Amino acid sequence: MKLLRVGPPGGERPVVLGQDGAAYDLSVRTPDIDGAFLAGLDPAELGRAVASGALPRTEIEGERVGAPVVRPGKVVGIGLNYRDHAAEAGAQLPAEPVIFLKPSYTVVGPEDEVLVPRGGEKTDYEVELAIVIGRTARYLESHQAAEAVIAGYAAVNDVTERAFQFDRGGQWDKGKSAETFTPLGPWLVTPDEVGDPQRLRLRLWVNGELRQDGNTEKMIFPVLELVRYVSHFMVLEPGDVIITGTPAGVTLGHPGAAFLRPSDVVELEVQGLGRQRQVFGKA
Repeated sequence: MKLLRVGPPGGERPVVLGQDGAAYDLSVRTPDIDGAFLAGLDPAELGRAVASGALPRTEIEGERVGAPVVRPGKVVGIGLNYRDHAAEAGAQLPAEPVIFLKPSYTVVGPEDEVLVPRGGEKTDYEVELAIVIGRTARYLESHQAAEAVIAGYAAVNDVTERAFQFDRGGQWDKGKSAETFTPLGPWLVTPDEVGDPQRLRLRLWVNGELRQDGNTEKMIFPVLELVRYVSHFMVLEPGDVIITGTPAGVTLGHPGAAFLRPSDVVELEVQGLGRQRQVFGKA
């Protein structure tokens, strides 16, 4: 199933896309796509509700699309999780996943404006696969247990201000935490429809120029290992999001390429998870 939220910021309503491509109003089941809804999500049952007419059709054409999850409790970032990206960054391959946190207020819709922060000089893009958590997870012991807590997947742009990340004390959270720095969506796609999350192509363009073209099969630490591993350092709760790292091609790895500036257009897509488009502005 594909779940999304449409409407103005703060006024989004939940929608499910049927196999026929039509939109169905999910607000008869839940006021929003939040942790409580995801904790009880059964894609098969939801599919039956659509097929039976239990959910009314709705029109969404022309409406803004918000992030598919309302304000996650936390966004857990994974750094240097592709060999080619680690190489272009001049970093050694990590022996264990590199973890950082992004504030939930950074999450915006897939076509919302992204703001270059005040003092920002090296704003960069990162197309990534996002994991959305659907069950509380503590100290998971296996990949099978990790698979059972995943509600779905989404596309995400892990926008980063490199000057803050590297030139202001070497703290990653500084470069990851500006408002609007986590465009998420357009959809949350349930695992049954995604299939193998380690076989998804990721691409990103800046002003029409292809900059990133990778595949999740090149991850150092795969999806299920990331979920298992992270659960040993923090409690994962329904609605939390894990963003899983980016392939090569970021501006940092393109010597001489210009970092993002206001009026630049970034477009990205993850196979089966939809497409994003952001016009950059100024904070």
